[in-house]
Amino acid sequence: MADITCTHCNLTFPEEVMIAEQQNDEPLFFCCKGCQGVYHLLNSEGLDTFYDKLGDTKLQPAIQNNEDLEKFDLEGFKNKYITTHQDGLSEINLIIEGIHCSACVWLNEKVLHKTDGVIETSINYTNNKAKIIWDPEVIKLSHIIQTIRSIGYNAYPYDPKLQEERAISTRKTYYSRILVAVFGSMNVMWLAVAHYAGYFGGIQQSFKDILNVAEFVLATPVLFYSGWIFFRGAYYGYKNNIVNMDTLVASGALSAYIYSIYAMISQRGEVYFDSVVMIITFVLVGKYLEVLSKKHAVDTLDGLMGSTPTEVTTIKDGVKSLVSIENIVVGDIIELKPGEKVVIDGEVTWGQGSFDESSLTGENEPVYKKNNDTILSGSICLDSVVHYSATKDASNSMLTSIVNLLEDSITKKPRIEQLANSVSGYFSTIILIIALLTFAGWFFWVESFEQALIVGISVIVIACPCALGLATPMATLVGISVAAKRGILFKEASFLETMAQSDILALDKTGTITEGKPSVVRSDYFESFDPSLLYSLVSTSNHPISKGIKAYLESKHETLKALALEEITSIEAKGVKATYEDQKLLGGNAALIQASNLKVDTESQNALFFFTINN
Repeated sequence: MADITCTHCNLTFPEEVMIAEQQNDEPLFFCCKGCQGVYHLLNSEGLDTFYDKLGDTKLQPAIQNNEDLEKFDLEGFKNKYITTHQDGLSEINLIIEGIHCSACVWLNEKVLHKTDGVIETSINYTNNKAKIIWDPEVIKLSHIIQTIRSIGYNAYPYDPKLQEERAISTRKTYYSRILVAVFGSMNVMWLAVAHYAGYFGGIQQSFKDILNVAEFVLATPVLFYSGWIFFRGAYYGYKNNIVNMDTLVASGALSAYIYSIYAMISQRGEVYFDSVVMIITFVLVGKYLEVLSKKHAVDTLDGLMGSTPTEVTTIKDGVKSLVSIENIVVGDIIELKPGEKVVIDGEVTWGQGSFDESSLTGENEPVYKKNNDTILSGSICLDSVVHYSATKDASNSMLTSIVNLLEDSITKKPRIEQLANSVSGYFSTIILIIALLTFAGWFFWVESFEQALIVGISVIVIACPCALGLATPMATLVGISVAAKRGILFKEASFLETMAQSDILALDKTGTITEGKPSVVRSDYFESFDPSLLYSLVSTSNHPISKGIKAYLESKHETLKALALEEITSIEAKGVKATYEDQKLLGGNAALIQASNLKVDTESQNALFFFTINN
């Protein structure tokens, strides 16, 4: 029996294994119960136009797997992946597995929009990431996942580690394609040197034929293997009635390739295999740089969360234990040690200490926190042990809000990018029309098919709107990424565009435009001493002022030694003390020195640090 194509997934199987049925006197064949169920589901929901958009694209057979659905409703899963809004709505980022084209995106969005309880669905075709907002009072997340699976796709929560594996796979694909393209380009250009020399100085036809065949052999894998990305993009564009950048690159390179084969076989005219490989290589390298830039930008966001602890020390009934931050609930008592980063917002219940909030406010001065004061995630405990009560869970804390802010700023396109996307679509169509008119004009003017074809191809390749369509979103993506690395957060990408039209920049605090690190502006010595003593003392502290003094001493003295201090004690919110060979060292603020019955002048516009030896 002959092979039959499945009505849903377009895969072919022997007729005897197919499930056959009739609908309106039209035979239908399905490879499995899953495909049969999805087909009838789409028809019953009025979504049968999906198959018109799908065309000949092959899908994975719809596998019905509902065994693990209950895990999506577990409390631990909810705490880790789901964000709860103030209005009670829930939000999650999912990766939709099985998306092959824009028709797949259309189908998933349509089905979810028609599902009761789903408020918003948006799917990014470039990375298959879906943002879904729903009402948990109306529908459970497990039912949403089941709905996605019922139409032949699968979904799992967005995880940076899984995305890293996907990004590595994409980079490896580009590596191999670029290697083939560069190898072919280099060798074709060597052969082209001989071609050009023969063109101007004369060459026997037999030698010319050998060069033509050699260039053909090298150009073929470059065009169809390295350039497959452009042919695939052009094909999907054609199916959806869109003329895109890939259409221009593919049509220009393929036209030159076909004409070169004709010239090689007929021994009339010149071949342009060198142009074919250079077109593919240069644009492919540009696409690869786009992939790298996008990966680096995403790494910046993942790095913000990756640099934070995944566990905290909690105290319950006098027992300390390490608990994952996803399992922290409001009211839990958390212990902070000197140097630890705060990952859950809360309120101090015991102890006091200084906190570095420069990453949040830009102010380099440590902030003193005592009982009932609020501490924010992203700040760092500097000099003492503090206990505090969690007032928010991990998903609603300050640090998570910052990361979510950055992710939203990348997904929201500024007006200039929306304009570029719409213009580049019309632009590509116009360029194709101009190229055809150019070809026709040159052909009738000079009556040379070869010259007219090359001029027409030149119009297509040179006018390719890659800069328009790629540079605009990449500039937005990289701009937000670089700003985030330097402590500048944009709520939306459109603010980048707005800033370009600004004449005045107003800043509300000095810490915003400083380095965020204190430095020594003046030092007064009442008696001479070994600077290694002070250097060793401040080296035991994580306080920003101690670090500033350490950097100052390193710049002023070349022979500093790290001495082995004893009885090192950190005094909360005041300073540090230690001993070295019967010498008592004391360093800190005025309160610490005054507590030792020493009188000091405390009038200054700057932060003061005092250092004494044996009082």
